[in-house]
Amino acid sequence: MRQVSDSERRHRLARRHALAPGHRAADPESATRAMTVLHATEAPSVYLSLWARVEGVTVADVDRALYDDRTLVKQLAMRRTLFVFPRDLLPAAWGSASARVATALRTRLAKEVAAAGIATDGDAWIDAAERATLARLAGGAELSAQQLRDEVPELAGRLEMSPGKSYGANVPIAPRVLTQLGVEARIVRGRNAGHWRTARPQWTAMETWLGQDGDGVPEPLKEREGYAELVRRWLATFGPGTEADLVWWFGSTKSAVRAALADVGAVEVGLDDGATGWVLPDDLDEAPVVAPWAALLPVLDPTVMGWKERDFYLGPHGPLLFDTNGNVGTTAWWDGRIVGCWVQDPDGVVVLHLLEDVGAEARAALDAEAGRLTSWLDGHRVSTVYPSIAMKTALQP
Repeated sequence: MRQVSDSERRHRLARRHALAPGHRAADPESATRAMTVLHATEAPSVYLSLWARVEGVTVADVDRALYDDRTLVKQLAMRRTLFVFPRDLLPAAWGSASARVATALRTRLAKEVAAAGIATDGDAWIDAAERATLARLAGGAELSAQQLRDEVPELAGRLEMSPGKSYGANVPIAPRVLTQLGVEARIVRGRNAGHWRTARPQWTAMETWLGQDGDGVPEPLKEREGYAELVRRWLATFGPGTEADLVWWFGSTKSAVRAALADVGAVEVGLDDGATGWVLPDDLDEAPVVAPWAALLPVLDPTVMGWKERDFYLGPHGPLLFDTNGNVGTTAWWDGRIVGCWVQDPDGVVVLHLLEDVGAEARAALDAEAGRLTSWLDGHRVSTVYPSIAMKTALQP
């Protein structure tokens, strides 16, 4: 069995994730394809993930891909997470990961509607609310969640979430319906009405958003075909990875992952920790060595979130960088390993917080990246709801 060492895995990600100088992507589309998808839970992460991978990229470049050319599209999919997909990969997700999430979310929402007394038949209520929402968005309308809530009577109502719990809340039902329509690929988060650092999406019909070129909305792939295509892309980006990595990343079942691995002809390889990894059948050649490199990645960057088993690049730093729900904050990388995080001071200057002694060469390279990011942000401060312990420590006086 071919053995792939931790060192080789780090060389692979340096090239394939477009992070090392000389291996960066040409544009937002190629960078996103290199990563399979980008995490989009927090709006700034999309821009900062692309900043790290595309030399000279601008906010306008990202906006063009997202909102003008629409070659990159936001879609709820794996693990009920919002991602930015390359447009051609959407049908695979629609037929597999998104469909799985849509079924689970619809079942839950129907029960909540009935429990809240909004309707005795939750499924029928969802159908009616979806029809009314789609009717309002017909003809190319682009409206915010608040506008839809105000203009579509069927979206009125509130849900009592986790009653009696300290984390309970009374929330409007409209965003839940919009999320349901979004994961079903019937509507899409279109243009952003706010700054690039905030998420204020204008919702529109998927047919309108993707139909501007006359091709319309493609048909979803069948479930097994969809999972196979997603696994093929994932292995090209993250391979070698374990079955546990794939099950976690997809939020799917072992049986679905095993079927997809078989369908793409994946090959077993040995890993340093004794586990079995998988690669594509044409990906068994040894990866070339990459010179040491520095990178600063944002909250929930796809490189950090790509694997469940992360020791080969994370080392002992996990508890300081991830919250208890598995969300990662900012990270600072040296030569394929996470060595710390970064924050911004009150003036918007990027400040490093390193968790180990990295040496003079690494510190100089990381300082240069911090300066480059400070200049790119141009005084804009990026906030997050996922600050890690390391980030909080760095922000203390």
